[in-house]
Amino acid sequence: MSASTFAPTVLSISTLLELVNEVAKFAAASQEWWNPTGEFEMLHRMNPVRVGYIAEIVSSLRHKANHGRVLQGMDVLDIGCGGGLLSESLARLGASVTGADAAAENIAMATHHASLDPSLTSDLLRYTHTTAEALAQTGAKFDMITALEIIEHVSNPGEFVKTLSSLLKPNGILFVSTMNRTQLSYLLTIFLAERVLRWVPNGTHDWEKYVKPEELVAWMGNAGCRVWDQKGLAFNPLLNSWKLVDPAMGGLEVNYILTAVKSR
Repeated sequence: MSASTFAPTVLSISTLLELVNEVAKFAAASQEWWNPTGEFEMLHRMNPVRVGYIAEIVSSLRHKANHGRVLQGMDVLDIGCGGGLLSESLARLGASVTGADAAAENIAMATHHASLDPSLTSDLLRYTHTTAEALAQTGAKFDMITALEIIEHVSNPGEFVKTLSSLLKPNGILFVSTMNRTQLSYLLTIFLAERVLRWVPNGTHDWEKYVKPEELVAWMGNAGCRVWDQKGLAFNPLLNSWKLVDPAMGGLEVNYILTAVKSR
């Protein structure tokens, strides 16, 4: 899909209000992004596992050794970058990273934190206050896109995947992580994590907007992307750490990450 043929989705007033509320929810917590024991502690603990997975997949797809600069030479978009946890990690793997977020407060926090590390120069990492839809209108193209823990917050996930595909170069790699809409995910991510254990603020998640793997696979196909891999992400409360889980072991029941490659 080229930028010239990309047609923006017309949103209803209720959908726009829903989107504004989602952005505001995370903007209000922008100061917490880099507190490893704060509101985003679970993301801090998940991030090394996600980054390791991304590096391994890119190494396999690009036939490159999985060393410290496995993303060297790749233009990467981290959409919904928040405070920059993932963006900084990808830049340190050699990528030229654009972190984009709809909340200006998040971009301000991400920019400030990156400025504290002199090695994160502007050719490696830059942030922009924008959306995927607005970027698609510019004709921007990337070798790789990460959209982690964002699709469950958008108003039209199928169209969102099409937009991400339009931002990929041919054979570009797309990583999407989210939560499956199962009874177990409701128990663990909302009842326990939000209401009982208070690991994340109450109201962070909307179970109705969780995405089943088969839905995401179908959206990928409609967007011209073929699914390459799927892995579950499981939290071990005894070790206070995350790990990858094979789908055959029930790994997709709660958190999961999917890799797709643009085929046209």
